Amino acid sequence: MRFLKQLAARIYRVNHDIGKPMAALVDGLNDKIGAGIRWLALLMVLVGAGTALLRYFARGFEWSLNLTPPTEVQWYLFSLIFLLGAAYGLNQNVHVRVDVLYERLSKKKRAVIDLVGTIIFLIPFSIVMLYVSWPAVFSSFSIREVSPDPGGLPRWPIKIVILLSFVLLVLQGLSQVVKQIDILGSKDERSAPGESTPTSAPEASA
Repeated sequence: MRFLKQLAARIYRVNHDIGKPMAALVDGLNDKIGAGIRWLALLMVLVGAGTALLRYFARGFEWSLNLTPPTEVQWYLFSLIFLLGAAYGLNQNVHVRVDVLYERLSKKKRAVIDLVGTIIFLIPFSIVMLYVSWPAVFSSFSIREVSPDPGGLPRWPIKIVILLSFVLLVLQGLSQVVKQIDILGSKDERSAPGESTPTSAPEASA
């Protein structure tokens, strides 16, 4: 038992000294990506509205317009939001949860659930997806795949983003592990059921 306590203390110390600075870098990276995604969402709406208007006027004036490029741009923008936003959503804890008991648990019990889920499910799943996606992405890149539709856009750049998405998920998963270990090693239980976590003065001013 004493050995386990010493091992846990050493893991917590290494996690605090090395893991937390690395986790802060990953969190900062995904936060910056998330800020950029907001503008992509606006751009996607504008492109979609513009394409719809062009299609409407083209029918009325009997214009012959190739609307494949703007349609695919809209699809690409949505793909970027979905793929690059996954790690950002994980960092901000905004993914949908269906567990009705989770919010009633203490801070450390929630950290245990998140830690187990991240190690057993999230990180292995992301690594498997990287493995199975690599051949298709490499093949698309090697032939410089292009959309088969007339005037279509290149497909290989957006497929590379698939790999980038899961790399970011792995990194964010590791960051989550660091933060969950830090919670388990701390003595702070202020987020127990029925209690609210007070905001410190520096945080409130921020």
